[in-house]
Amino acid sequence: MKVIVIGGGPAGMMSAIASAQQGNKVTLIEKMNSLGRKLLITGKGRCNITSSINIEDFIKNIPRNGKFLYSSFINFSNLDIIEFLKKQGLEVKIERGNRIFPVTDSSQDVLKCFTKKLKDLKVNIMLNTKVKHIIINKEKNCVEGVKLEDENIIKAEKIILATGGKSYPLTGSTGDGYKMAKELGHTITNIKPSLVPLETYQTSICQQLQGLGLKNIKIKIINTEKNKTIYEDFGELMFTHFGISGPTILSSTAHLAHYKDIDKLLEAKKIKLTIDLKPALSTEKLEDRILRDFDENKNRQYKNSLNKLLPQKMIETIVYLSKINPDKKVNEITKKERKNLVYLLKNFELYIKQFRPIEEAIITSGGIQIKEINPKTMESKKIKNLYFAGEIIDVYAYTGGFNLQIAYSTGYTAGIN
Repeated sequence: MKVIVIGGGPAGMMSAIASAQQGNKVTLIEKMNSLGRKLLITGKGRCNITSSINIEDFIKNIPRNGKFLYSSFINFSNLDIIEFLKKQGLEVKIERGNRIFPVTDSSQDVLKCFTKKLKDLKVNIMLNTKVKHIIINKEKNCVEGVKLEDENIIKAEKIILATGGKSYPLTGSTGDGYKMAKELGHTITNIKPSLVPLETYQTSICQQLQGLGLKNIKIKIINTEKNKTIYEDFGELMFTHFGISGPTILSSTAHLAHYKDIDKLLEAKKIKLTIDLKPALSTEKLEDRILRDFDENKNRQYKNSLNKLLPQKMIETIVYLSKINPDKKVNEITKKERKNLVYLLKNFELYIKQFRPIEEAIITSGGIQIKEINPKTMESKKIKNLYFAGEIIDVYAYTGGFNLQIAYSTGYTAGIN
């Protein structure tokens, strides 16, 4: 059987491999000049391959339509991708947060495993080739090939669409697949950035702290209109020239992207981020700690008394926000001022202004509506013999290797069917 896979990212490559292993004659079409460009930049070039948690728990890390992926995860799990790489000669290691990386710390080595397997299976790879649209046999309501941008036609009995989303357009993800699917009658849900940094209204504060990374902090994102916590997390955060980034922030956007009326709430300054800078200490214990520090520094100025408590880069900002005179002697600080300082350290507040552009997002939120896809096969419910894989589908997960696993699992499922 002739099969065409459109898109040479992790989902497309896995689709082509799985389909070729079934004995099909597979053509993999990629519009860029090389395969797996997005794979190469994952995990800051190290490739966070997957997560080591039980595959049953993956769905808990997929806030958008996780249950839809149940069959795909059974078909091809995190253990399967590890085994696949090992067979190609690449060992893996587990790091903090259950993240799995190649032992070589090189995403290039992961890509080599895919390209080697594609070559072994004699998959026909067409680079620098753009698909204009998918050709349908209207009488039979099934695919019969693709028309390329140069007007050439390639016939096929089955087609897998795995073109990715709209994030990182320089890697080739420019939303082409959405257009093709829409032309065939599929519904595309609202496309938004996800796993993306956030801009804040307090730009000057963030610029002052730019480049500062905080570890072991606790964040809460609150809808102040309803006094409701939307998301909370523990881990790392980084200040940028426009606001905030880092793993906890990126994961929070997976929840925020489709939160009801999010754009209106952001515009109205109703989405608040609070950072607990000292989550290991209760309010009482933090006050005791500050009392001890103040006792050691009682003859110093307040602005010179926080060196043991905070990163150097943060002291000036905290001193300013605490509204305590920076030149005041520590032994002159009142109990009320001290309590205000404790509150500030447990509730460092910023108001979220907006998401950074989709071009800076790790993944796209939104895509082909899952109601229109058979979750057991990844086949379209609207067009026979048309299948979908990867980020083009309306599913997304937190950081930690989950999104790549979605790509392999849906790609494998589409490929074997």
